[in-house]
Amino acid sequence: MNPDYTYQDIAKMIDHSLLNPTLTTHDLEAGIRLALAYDVASVCILPYYMKRCAELLSDSTVKASTTIGFPHGGHTTAIKQAEAQRALADGCQELDLVVNISQVLSGNWDYVRADIKTVVDAAHAAGQKVKVIFENCYLHDDQKIRLCEICGELKADWVKTSTGYGAGGATLDDLRLMRAAAPEFVQVKAAGGVRDLDTLLQVRALGVTRVGASRTAEMLSDCRARLNLPPIDSAATTASIGY
Repeated sequence: MNPDYTYQDIAKMIDHSLLNPTLTTHDLEAGIRLALAYDVASVCILPYYMKRCAELLSDSTVKASTTIGFPHGGHTTAIKQAEAQRALADGCQELDLVVNISQVLSGNWDYVRADIKTVVDAAHAAGQKVKVIFENCYLHDDQKIRLCEICGELKADWVKTSTGYGAGGATLDDLRLMRAAAPEFVQVKAAGGVRDLDTLLQVRALGVTRVGASRTAEMLSDCRARLNLPPIDSAATTASIGY
């Protein structure tokens, strides 16, 4: 049986994650090279390296992305706004915003809505997009549903399960819930726990359009093998792209 997907379908689901705080500049450069070689959807990189990342991706179809309020969401709204403006000025095309988890758990929905709106409005004014991270491992279903509703009202571009740095990552039940609760125009991103192609295909079947991944090479090499495509030349992932 022929697969119901192309290589590009799968590669363009992956946000290659370069967010581990121990990554060196050498590691970040290597990660960008890998993302270019595999032609993924985006590189989600440590904020301080956004300008360099955007420069390197400028002639490609790989988007530059970074995080706002990461990983706990507890920054003040003004700081999140400043982070967003700095990232956009540095060439960011997609912002991954962590909600204020404390305020979600407190039921202060006016604060949560205003916090999200500030970053969504800044990104959309610049013609760019926002993924709103819930950190579902700390939330009840009714809180996840309310966040999906708020993100729909604010026209956020994605709702996202997790940072990958909480107590748990994406679950199939959460992804089903989010896809059902969010308006159709709001996409769903899975983060934390998508470590192989079979899991990626599982979440794709649920309507997920993006996944955060650090095992990009393994998943996409498997994809190419299943599609009888030649492997990516390892030299393409290690060749210098200057500094």
